[in-house]
Amino acid sequence: MKEAIDFILNIQEHLMTFTQAHGPWVYGLLFLIIFCETGLVVTPFLPGDSLLFAVGAIAADPKSGLNVWIAAAVILVSAILGDTVNYWIGRKFGAWTMRTFPKIVKPEHIAKTNEFFVRYGGKTIILARFVPIVRTFAPFVAGSGEMNYGRFMYFNVIGAILWVVLILPAGWFFGNMEIVKKNFELVVLGIIGISVLPMVIEILKAKFKKPDAIEAE
Repeated sequence: MKEAIDFILNIQEHLMTFTQAHGPWVYGLLFLIIFCETGLVVTPFLPGDSLLFAVGAIAADPKSGLNVWIAAAVILVSAILGDTVNYWIGRKFGAWTMRTFPKIVKPEHIAKTNEFFVRYGGKTIILARFVPIVRTFAPFVAGSGEMNYGRFMYFNVIGAILWVVLILPAGWFFGNMEIVKKNFELVVLGIIGISVLPMVIEILKAKFKKPDAIEAE
């Protein structure tokens, strides 16, 4: 766990080291991380937003050898495929997965994702791209709830495109600013904090909602 936290907080440094040591294999690593983070409900702890930001920052450095266009294409494809696989896992094995991995596929995570679906409908698939944990469970819940596959794919593709187009360029433009480079750990924590903010707001709303308001619903 300590190693995983270190990897997430210092992801730019680790990714740069891997890129310089293994060259093109970095694209395979990016595909694997994004695919697992979006496609497997047992790996919701893998980096998402912070990874995209770090990729953009590294690609902006000509010495890194990381091509931003190839990286963007790889991440986009892996994100779409990941959600698609997760959808079908939920559709075919949803109940079994929740029984077999109760410590990872936690009921509270499923319940919170369900709340997003109740509030935002199919758009949850798009919004979930920017919310850790919910990002991993949204396609699984959509599948287990037998959401129409065509509709799911529509939101899946749009969400993946927005995710890559908004976060990767942010890393490209801001990741190599001196203040960001010196405080990258804080930046990563900030990205994580901003990402989970919508979920925290929803939790607080539900916690402090007045009983009569709940009954009225």
